[in-house]
Amino acid sequence: MLKGIPQILSPELLKVLCEMGHSDRLIIADGNFPAESMGKKAVVIRCDGHGVPEILEAILKVFPLDSYVEHPVNLMEVMPGDPVKTPIWDTYKDIVSKYDERGEKAVGNIERFTFYDQAREVYLIIATSEKALYANIMLQKGVITD
Repeated sequence: MLKGIPQILSPELLKVLCEMGHSDRLIIADGNFPAESMGKKAVVIRCDGHGVPEILEAILKVFPLDSYVEHPVNLMEVMPGDPVKTPIWDTYKDIVSKYDERGEKAVGNIERFTFYDQAREVYLIIATSEKALYANIMLQKGVITD
């Protein structure tokens, strides 16, 4: 056990987060995301039984967001005409605002298929059991300056 580390972060996940360098990206994926097929070049860690918000909150306690890009956090855009509502995005913005002084301005959107293209290049994909649709979130790592 380590002091101050959220228990939801497994030793394997902590190791991979630590291995990541500045500008490396990760995805916390919802339950519908094709984590294994998208993650052929990435580390894929399963966090079954957990939702994206609780994983996001825990990660942001130990993971600096990139201050050199406008949007170090990106969401998968809803396809035009898809009648899906995304209230979970407000939850994400609230969580990000606790850990990044830019608040919700740190959060951007990426068109769905572009998001998939970028997903094939991330360092880490965390597969969750999140049931909300369009609940995938991509984070870009920054540096610790303290």
